[in-house]
Order: sequence, then C-alpha cells, then structure tokens
Amino acid sequence: MTHSKKEVAAAIDYARSHGWRVVEGGSHAWGQMYCPDNDKECRCGEFCRTSIWSTPKSPENHAKQLRRVVDNCTANRNKESNDKEE
Repeated sequence: MTHSKKEVAAAIDYARSHGWRVVEGGSHAWGQMYCPDNDKECRCGEFCRTSIWSTPKSPENHAKQLRRVVDNCTANRNKESNDKEE
C-alpha cells in the first residue's frame, strides 16, 4: 500500500531505494521507517527509526524530513564517504 500523499509516498520510495525497511501500521502513524544498519554508533539510535505520519499538516515538509533522516543517517554517510575514497 502506498501513502495517500504523493510527496510522502515519493520520500518512502527514496528511503526504500537506500535500503530502509518500511513497516505500515501503528496507532497514530501510517508506519515506521527503519535504518538497514541499525548501528550502535548511529547517534544513539536517533536516526535508526522514524515515524511516517498518516495526515501530516504539510506533506511537503514531512517528505523533506523523511529524506533528511535517510540522508543524515550516520551509516549512510559512512558508505558515501567510503565510495568517494575509492
């Protein structure tokens, strides 16, 4: 199932393309996104999981926030820096 807001759905696709696992369902949230690495060094777990809201006040801003979580993931940054070094 896809998210009803196209901006958020695109951000979910972006997260999945970076290996994040998306689980639908929850009490107030549409679902959750989980980092594929779930590394202990990943900012004490701050960016290892995030909620995807069902009806965000601003779908555009929520989509930006979800992309930012993926982009700022410590494990993702380490992979990108290793790719640049090679």
